[in-house]
Amino acid sequence: MENLQVLKGLLESPKKVVILTHRNPDGDAIGSSLALLHFLEKLGHQCLVICPSEYPNFLDWMAGLDKVIIYDVDPDTSEAAIDAAEMYFCLDFNALERIDKTGELMMAYPSKPKVLIDHHLDPEDFADFVLSETSASSTSELIYDFIRLLGWEKWLDRLIGDCIFTGILTDTGAFKYATSAKLFRTVAALLEAGVNDFLLQDLIFNSQTEKSLRLLGHCLYNRMEILPEFRTGIIVLTKEDYSHFDIQRGDTEGIVNYILRLEGIVMAAFITEQPTIVKISLRSRGDFSVQEIATKHFKGGGHKNAAGGASFIGLKATMNKFYDLLPEYRDALLNSWK
Repeated sequence: MENLQVLKGLLESPKKVVILTHRNPDGDAIGSSLALLHFLEKLGHQCLVICPSEYPNFLDWMAGLDKVIIYDVDPDTSEAAIDAAEMYFCLDFNALERIDKTGELMMAYPSKPKVLIDHHLDPEDFADFVLSETSASSTSELIYDFIRLLGWEKWLDRLIGDCIFTGILTDTGAFKYATSAKLFRTVAALLEAGVNDFLLQDLIFNSQTEKSLRLLGHCLYNRMEILPEFRTGIIVLTKEDYSHFDIQRGDTEGIVNYILRLEGIVMAAFITEQPTIVKISLRSRGDFSVQEIATKHFKGGGHKNAAGGASFIGLKATMNKFYDLLPEYRDALLNSWK
């Protein structure tokens, strides 16, 4: 990270800090944001987290959520906080469009320092200080690295560790993806700081509602299509499904990953019909890049093995578009995972 000592100097005196993360925040977005909030508060800073939209219910137990402002719910408070801030941290996104209106509000203050910490490809050049590492499992892992780079590991405690572990656990699918020897050394340090991994796994993965389990059964039994000639599986949810199951934010979390449990499947697609757009969530095994598909065909992005995008042409046309592009990737799908 360039100019680390300059940034460290800025953090040595108390400031009003706003932490920004992306729309539809997941466990890594919230975990990294709250970990940084607790860390900065220990240094004497006044901190708030602002998300464009609401976080999923399975994170309701996390400490510090009372300092998270949802722009869609309370734009006036969000705008006032961004206006009053003396410094901004941007977490878990690589482009200002991912934070909607809050990005415009922040960029209205060009002289206020901005720090980007993220693990996605091709970050935009809008921040004064950047910690970008695409090989990291999660932005939460990078928050741990950031604390170490500053030389302030003494402030790492269970509260911060719980948030970092939550982000790591959710973004790696419980250590199924993007793991490394370095990551497990980080996790070991978190456990030594007091993190109870059994408790956190229970809070994160064993808090589903009956509705969520019934929805999962519906997806797997009624809405899953397997295309063995392309080593691809697809689950599609319609507006009618959303109405019938009263699907809310977070209810579909992780469903796409079930497709990859099938032997021989390389790519999983979870396609949902929203009121105004169609969302596409993609996962893959091995060397096959769903990030390329999301970027090239669906105005999205992400990581090699986990990406997403959107379509504005309706569900049927989107499905036809997805089917039509599969032959282009047939050889790569057949050869990327043995």
